[in-house]
Amino acid sequence: MKKIITFLALGLMLYACSKVPLTGRARLDTVSDAEIMPLVNEQYKQVLKEEKIVTNTTQGQAVVRVGKRMAAAVEKFLIQEGYPEIAQSFDWQFNLIQSDQVNAWCMPGGKVAFYTGIMPITQDDTGIAVVMGHEIAHAVAAHSRERMSNGLVANFGISLVSSAIGQNPTLTQSIFMQSVGLGSELGMLSFSRKHELEADELGLTFMAIAGYDPRQAPVFWERMSANGGAAPPEFLSTHPGPDSRIQKLNQQMPKALKYYEAAK
Repeated sequence: MKKIITFLALGLMLYACSKVPLTGRARLDTVSDAEIMPLVNEQYKQVLKEEKIVTNTTQGQAVVRVGKRMAAAVEKFLIQEGYPEIAQSFDWQFNLIQSDQVNAWCMPGGKVAFYTGIMPITQDDTGIAVVMGHEIAHAVAAHSRERMSNGLVANFGISLVSSAIGQNPTLTQSIFMQSVGLGSELGMLSFSRKHELEADELGLTFMAIAGYDPRQAPVFWERMSANGGAAPPEFLSTHPGPDSRIQKLNQQMPKALKYYEAAK
């Protein structure tokens, strides 16, 4: 019986693979936006209800300003690249949360939150754009859906959220929380190294097409690394090491600079 379940799961994985937009990486893709978005919307509302939102401050307005500018640029870019359905799937929201955590996140559908703890490191709109591009990239690449697809297949051998909820709602909720990056405490759990590298690459492009100088991305990560001291901030917990990240960003810089020059 176990062999049959394994065989069916492997068959499902082969059948339900797709490619990440813009990068072309193959991924398991069995969970749809229609299934995950009701859970996302409920969770995002819960976060906003429980935490202190300071979007009406100078820093909060900066997060909203940069977010809207980048969202418009990313949507236009996705349409140009042949992904209009992805561009139309976002219902952007940008909020700044009062917290000492050095962190930020973007849930599926464009539900974004920054923590005040990261704002001194961003320093200005361009620094915010570095973080914003990285987090938006997680949503564009549908990393949460991919993680939930993997989690459902691994734990249930099935891909339907509704069926998983019927079998074990507690485990399904846990898989969802892990998939979108939300743990039991305020803050985001880390994406895999693979996802982080992909978000770095896409994020650099996204900030460039929005007219923010991508050359400031390595500079931001140098500040982030210096801020961590002996223990890196949560935002860096499973990211590539600072030196490795900066090296890869610089390798991707010529392409990003072409987008930046075109956006001027």
